[in-house]
Amino acid sequence: MKKIIPLMLMLLGAIATQAQNRIQTYVDAGGVFSQVEGDELKGFNHIGFNGGVGAIVHLGDRHRWAMTLETNYNCRGIYNKKNSSDNYYNIDLDLHYVDIPLTLLFRDPYGGLEVGLGMAYSRLLAQPHGIVSFNPRFFIPDSSNMTFLKNDLAAAAEIRFTIWENLKMSIRYQRSVIPIKKEWTFHMADRTWSNDCFNSSVTLRLLWQFGEEEKTHHKYRKRRR
Repeated sequence: MKKIIPLMLMLLGAIATQAQNRIQTYVDAGGVFSQVEGDELKGFNHIGFNGGVGAIVHLGDRHRWAMTLETNYNCRGIYNKKNSSDNYYNIDLDLHYVDIPLTLLFRDPYGGLEVGLGMAYSRLLAQPHGIVSFNPRFFIPDSSNMTFLKNDLAAAAEIRFTIWENLKMSIRYQRSVIPIKKEWTFHMADRTWSNDCFNSSVTLRLLWQFGEEEKTHHKYRKRRR
């Protein structure tokens, strides 16, 4: 895990050296809807804050491809609170992460739509604090050890589109490819089982991109004509 961040920075640095003045920066903020797969619950019920900064490197003269590197704060977690008798268990845990995603974008020079795939390294800032209560009619989650792993590596897919000038909307789905918690144990009267857990989240955010990207698109349109 310690080698991932330097490799990502070296890759972007090599691209930036070739890109020269094709680099733009941006700020972003929004909300993240998350769940933890393996907790025996369903739904992206935990809502948290997302915000950070990023840099985009345009690849090639036609600007159809770009590479982005970001540093973001994300509050993911687990949330389930119901008063019904058929509720498995109540839980409210916040997982505070710093994410460093690296994304390759394909950019439509006419419509302003961008589609990307990438990877993200995440670092857990602190172990979660919250509540866990259960209904013994169903099963009992083991709450004696709620320690989560500090490092996370995730695959991501993203769509961006322009709202107005340099203001963009981003929709990003991200899922862990390695467990964030191993062997979370659940008990029933007749059996016991364990699950590995993975982060899964959908982020909706606004991006303000600095620079004059639109002029580049206009030049490209003129050349095509």
